[in-house]
Amino acid sequence: MRTLISFAALILSVILLQLSSGGVVPLDALSGLKLGFSATQIGLLGSAHFVGFFIGCWWAPRLMGNVGHSRAFAAFTATGAIGLLAHMLFVEPHAWALMRVATGMCVAGCYTVIEAWLQAKVDNNARARSMGTYRMADMGASLMAQLVISVLEPASYVSYNILAIICCASLLPLTLTTVRQPETPPAPRLRPGLLIRCSPLATAGVLVAALSSASFRMVGPLYGEGVGLDASQIAWFLAAFVLGGALAQYPAGWLADKYDRRHVLIVLSVLTIVACLVTASLDGLSAGGVMLTAFLFGMFSFPIYSVSAAHANDFADSSQRVELSAALMFFYAVGAIAAPLAASALVDLFGPPAMFLLIAAGHAFLIVFGLVRMRARSAAGPRTRYVWSPRTSFIIGRLTGTSREDR
Repeated sequence: MRTLISFAALILSVILLQLSSGGVVPLDALSGLKLGFSATQIGLLGSAHFVGFFIGCWWAPRLMGNVGHSRAFAAFTATGAIGLLAHMLFVEPHAWALMRVATGMCVAGCYTVIEAWLQAKVDNNARARSMGTYRMADMGASLMAQLVISVLEPASYVSYNILAIICCASLLPLTLTTVRQPETPPAPRLRPGLLIRCSPLATAGVLVAALSSASFRMVGPLYGEGVGLDASQIAWFLAAFVLGGALAQYPAGWLADKYDRRHVLIVLSVLTIVACLVTASLDGLSAGGVMLTAFLFGMFSFPIYSVSAAHANDFADSSQRVELSAALMFFYAVGAIAAPLAASALVDLFGPPAMFLLIAAGHAFLIVFGLVRMRARSAAGPRTRYVWSPRTSFIIGRLTGTSREDR
């Protein structure tokens, strides 16, 4: 019972954290538009978020080792709340970029603490159910976070104050639990070269997944505003992307376990290009049509990270799972830092459809590279199981590693 209570507290903290951190992304974009920020400046905010995310992923395990889980969680939550509250005190894009570094650190640091706690408290018999619940809570809260902007006024202190309150509320379940906090796990070594050695194609897949997801989430509101959607419709536009990605995980996993994962990656990229070109080329789409294209885009592009992770794990042994997971997150963060800034600069120059043309170009590269790699190396022999891999912290591999049992 004590373990169940502890697990419920962690899940509630995840939901509140995701509502807060997920809500600030579209709110910043719409607030920036209202305040006269350029598209490139708004893209800078998205890139700054992932700079903070990378810092938080690297620093959090070390901070936990020094002060413990609860204090580390409190420190990162306070950092995020400060970043949210300072928005309307310093209305300037570069100042906002620093604040987004703070909120990015908060997200990565808090997820690292939560996942380290889950890893220590959940035994192998309940691991699959626990991870399923964790992923559903995280994705469900992410979906709800996109809808938050439909009720929040852009460029309003009250709106950022509400998100800061939710961020602070995530402290309560975890810090008030009476269950003893676990021992601090060792920080994983960051070895980006390990992923390249295991699978150059998986490395490219993770970078392209970052290009797709980070560009859409951070710059997507600019596209929505450019095609005439109001704030409520932009919220549903972003939510459709998340919903499509969530629903695609099971069929994508079934296909990736049944067929050559490289074929699955190539097919997903082809379908993503089709979705991008349709979205970029069709003028005068109704609001419902825009939502449908976002749904399809999420369905085709979102599983690419998990398929790439599964392909990389096919060429690694069990002792490398945690470090490989950290390397996957490293390359995702690198791609996600560059993507929003590049996409927003193109939107500034060529208009809203340019974002989807950039994403399509990235997937075209992945198709060509996938075909080249298929000629260079045969498919893996015994394969690991496909696992829906959250992009949350460098230590997520501790939770998912035992799920990748060899066939």
